Amino acid sequence: DNRGTDPLSSALSYQGTTKRKVKKKKNNGVITANISGTKYEIVRIVVKEMGFKKAPDEDETANLIWSDCAVQQEKIAELQNYQRINHFPGMGEICRKDFLARNMTKMIKSQPQEYSFIPRTWIFPAEYTQFQNYVKELKKKRRQKTFIVKPANGAMGHGISLIRNGEKLQAQDHLIVQEYLDKPFLMEGYKFDLRVYILVTSCDPLKVFLYHDGLVRMGTEKYHPPSDSNLSQLYMHLTNYSVNKHNEHFERDETEDKGSKRSIRWFTEFLETNNLDVSKFWSDISELVVKTLIVAEPHVLHAYRMCRPGQAPGSDSVCFEVLGFDILLDRKLKPWLLEINRAPSFGTDQKIDYDVKKGVLLNALQLLNIRTSDKRRNLAQQKAEAQKRLYGQGSMRKLLPGSSDWEKQRHTLERRKEELKERLAQVRKQISKEEHENRHMGNYRRIYPPDDKTLLEKYDSLLATAFQTFLAGRAASLQREMNNPLKRMKEEDILDLLEQCEIDDEKLMGKCTRQRGPKPLYSMPESAHSLRKTKNHGSDCSCDSGSCVSESGEETEKEDHNEKKEKKVSYDLEENKYKTSERSGKLNHFSKMNWKPANKNVKSPSYSSPTSSTGAMRRSVSCPRSISVLTVQSQAAEHRPCSAKASVQMQRTSSVNRSHSLNRSPSSARVSQTATLGTMNSSGSESLLQQKTREQEAALTKETLLLINDMRIKFPGKSDEESELIIEDIMDNWKYHKPKVSFYWLVKLDPAKQRKVLDIVRTSVRAVLQQVWKAPDIESLHLYRLFERVFNRLLWSRGQGLWNCFGNSRSSWETIFSKSTEVVTPEQLQCCRRIVQLCKRCLLVVYKYSSDSRGSPTAISHHWDDTRYKL
Repeated sequence: DNRGTDPLSSALSYQGTTKRKVKKKKNNGVITANISGTKYEIVRIVVKEMGFKKAPDEDETANLIWSDCAVQQEKIAELQNYQRINHFPGMGEICRKDFLARNMTKMIKSQPQEYSFIPRTWIFPAEYTQFQNYVKELKKKRRQKTFIVKPANGAMGHGISLIRNGEKLQAQDHLIVQEYLDKPFLMEGYKFDLRVYILVTSCDPLKVFLYHDGLVRMGTEKYHPPSDSNLSQLYMHLTNYSVNKHNEHFERDETEDKGSKRSIRWFTEFLETNNLDVSKFWSDISELVVKTLIVAEPHVLHAYRMCRPGQAPGSDSVCFEVLGFDILLDRKLKPWLLEINRAPSFGTDQKIDYDVKKGVLLNALQLLNIRTSDKRRNLAQQKAEAQKRLYGQGSMRKLLPGSSDWEKQRHTLERRKEELKERLAQVRKQISKEEHENRHMGNYRRIYPPDDKTLLEKYDSLLATAFQTFLAGRAASLQREMNNPLKRMKEEDILDLLEQCEIDDEKLMGKCTRQRGPKPLYSMPESAHSLRKTKNHGSDCSCDSGSCVSESGEETEKEDHNEKKEKKVSYDLEENKYKTSERSGKLNHFSKMNWKPANKNVKSPSYSSPTSSTGAMRRSVSCPRSISVLTVQSQAAEHRPCSAKASVQMQRTSSVNRSHSLNRSPSSARVSQTATLGTMNSSGSESLLQQKTREQEAALTKETLLLINDMRIKFPGKSDEESELIIEDIMDNWKYHKPKVSFYWLVKLDPAKQRKVLDIVRTSVRAVLQQVWKAPDIESLHLYRLFERVFNRLLWSRGQGLWNCFGNSRSSWETIFSKSTEVVTPEQLQCCRRIVQLCKRCLLVVYKYSSDSRGSPTAISHHWDDTRYKL
């Protein structure tokens, strides 16, 4: 009975008593991992530390699937593109002992010099007769060798024996026989081998990473050369942990330099203490690993394509694999491959196991870049592809039988352009992946593809030989793809071909071809950052020399919140001007570089842009030599400060933009097809423009060279003469100091400390540029960008770029200019060479000072954290 009450209030009170049903939002921001297939607790610990959620055992849709044993190819075929599983199909071709021996024998026949790192091997019973003939030849020469017999698919040292009389060996099934390496490198009188961990993240294209640590597994009895009396002493001749742990002499020690199991990091320090070349050790290991995986690549890629027939080449791999290479060193420190484990043990019986294996797994998962948005993007991609198939979008128009020659030529050009655009998208995607890998490599380093161009050409030649050897007569389409010249082209080369295709198309259509100017090239990928879309293209856009900077067109995918925080970079050049006081001040101790101002005083002109504003400048930062398209609109604008390099570019012909389809996405701003300089309204602007000449830029470059040549690296507490004597003493005794400097620079210093060492030179060079050029923003100077490319090249591959300058490849850093079409004057090249020389001398001084200041475990003084020392 509602009489005497307000019906509205009663209705409201009734609604307040009812509970609203709130729909629970699906939690799409969680990465799931199915780890039901592993018995190792360290895998669960790492997955939890990565923030992944453990999926139910029966869940086959998890982002990550981990299995201790090899998986069936059918399971890999059923995976979605966003999923990752820790095994490749076809990897058994190098992980089974008999398959490895068979494939290596084939490669040895074609490349005997390159594949001399595996002991001579016979597969029984197929090669039993060849083995007996070899034994008879040894008997005629009165030589006797020891052989080791292993099961073809065995593991953990089971069924292994040693023999000296090969004639008594019977022809048994599933055995391999190898020559025994009887002169191993010994440590404290014990034989040992190395367990090196390798991460393969992709087979299409091949990507290999080497973990800069591992395990040293020692025998538990003093080694003596094999004889009839000690052949049965497996604790002496075998280094398997599963064998030696049963010996009463096995030492379980928690310290780093004792025990029967130690780390490779400790072993490299042992080599350095004994004046052995650590850099050559790692180089030999890397080459052995890459050459072995080149043998597997044809099998793995063919099997992977069979499992994933609809997957486009170069797309994200659903497979990855952590391999365990067992390597033995002989007395000359030459590495020999014993076997490869596709399911290396991740047991943590000792603390050293936990430390090493946790780093292997944690850094591997960080490199994979598994994201919460992968599943959502995969579903969206599937829908888009379904719509394309439904509506026939994206498919090439078929050529009719009675088509004319003109139509055939047009059709050929269209097919060529589609192929180039597809390859261009693949290249840009790979560059984006490499940028992530460079930031999240941890203790891994990329060994394939290598940064050394000569080494890459050598590996490519071996890879071509492997495809011809193992896929002869089959997989013709795969071999044609491997031989495609587009596969080895860089982004700018593909853009050039696309531009030529459009020129040919315009000629074919009877249109007048647009005049195309030179291509201004900018920073290398090391110094480039990922750009985000700028929402406003007006006054909010950051401007440099009157042109606005916007991101590359293909970056349209939205990343999650964490990635946005990592990659977001502000490009407001007006706000990010480098402060002079920060550049020139605080140069004490190491960073104090003394120079005398040159007598010749060159007047630096004051630059300002003409009264014309520019439109959006398209710059593909993912390009190794980023190609920017500059368009100038004929509109009046306010004066802006302009750099010396930009002013020279303004004087050039401004019709440098590529054709509209080369460097643009649908979401990007429209760029004018023609670029012309606006009309100069005032004579003052014309006079300012005339001052910006190449002669004045060359004069400023010469003055910069004079000041840089006067720079000296100052040793803390020493005079200039004493500092020079210290450096000369190191170079005079280079044979003694070389392994120590190498170990200090490449092993003990992490990338952050390496960068701080070079910042000593970088900071003073910036101060010189500010003094000479007097530009409001020196970061826009052409000379400054050249310097940045050199500094980044020296830090390449964890400091390997600078170390190469001490050897025969001292000029390898100059390839960053030889690969580019950008013009570098002799004075600019001399400046770069002087900077490299200063960086070398700076490393020697820091090394000497650190070795003198004993106390820090990494031989680095506590003063390095003080900003006064620029370290």
